[in-house]
Amino acid sequence: MRRVNFLILKLILLLSPYILLSDGHIFVYHRFDDSRYPTTNISTSTLKREFNYLREHNYKVVPLIDIVRKIQAKERVPDNWVAFSIDDGFKSFYTNGLPIFKKYGYPFTLFIAVKYTQEHYRDYVSWRQLKEIAKYGSIEFHSYGHGHFGRMSNEKIKADMDKGLALMKKHLNYSPKLFVYPYGEYDSRVEKIINSYRFQAVFNQNMGAVNGVCSNPYDIDRSAVVGSNAKDFKLYLYFKELCGVSFQKPLKYPKDKIVKTVEVTLKDKSIKSADIFISNHGWHKVKVNNGKIIYHANKKVYRDRIKIGVKVKSRIKLMVLSK
Repeated sequence: MRRVNFLILKLILLLSPYILLSDGHIFVYHRFDDSRYPTTNISTSTLKREFNYLREHNYKVVPLIDIVRKIQAKERVPDNWVAFSIDDGFKSFYTNGLPIFKKYGYPFTLFIAVKYTQEHYRDYVSWRQLKEIAKYGSIEFHSYGHGHFGRMSNEKIKADMDKGLALMKKHLNYSPKLFVYPYGEYDSRVEKIINSYRFQAVFNQNMGAVNGVCSNPYDIDRSAVVGSNAKDFKLYLYFKELCGVSFQKPLKYPKDKIVKTVEVTLKDKSIKSADIFISNHGWHKVKVNNGKIIYHANKKVYRDRIKIGVKVKSRIKLMVLSK
């Protein structure tokens, strides 16, 4: 995967030799200095290197809500803006990550899965600790039970949402404005339910960037910088958002683990060629006819969580499908 990412960066630099910065970026972390879970962990030494890089290269770390307001106003997110989010509410953020955010004075947004705090799970922050964290950043909503919403009934999703929101109001005296899908997973049915709660913005966990002018406030990309992905932090800063993309196929994880056809519609009908990405198989050059991409892939995938993406020059849009 890292080799693929390196090739992406090389291609971006070849196609855009005069671009030093791109759109705004949102990063997401989970655990800090918790080697028990390497795929969702980042070391604090790596975190410090990332923060130093941003400082040395004149990036501006802003509260996540500032980017949301730009998107709501259809205004361009400045190229040097970066925002940080942390998912789930692991205690390692409180003990290991928070001191570094405080040291650098960087704002952040913590999205909590309320069940783990409410039921006193050992590896998660307490309500008391959340109140302390709220002095330095914002606390937002990541569901109650962190279930796979795509596998849950409408009634169970609503019950989960209502329970979590009520507990946040009770313990923090706060009604969340922002929401992150558990596992970054959703479909049109789940999206409709979540939109009924009228959050100011909803986030996924798809690698990408934020333009602002064309960004959808209910489907905002965030790049995960944990595990092996943390090595690609600088690469992600080159990504630009591809606007006007609609994925038609596949919209669900293939039961036979074979991605047969990828269909994508681009709003810009002047585009003649693009690249399609499928996990395990990298990028493939495809033709675009009147804004329509039909790629007969017939590619077998091996992970329970895969990415399908489209790229036009240096602009990228990806979606995640989970088993």
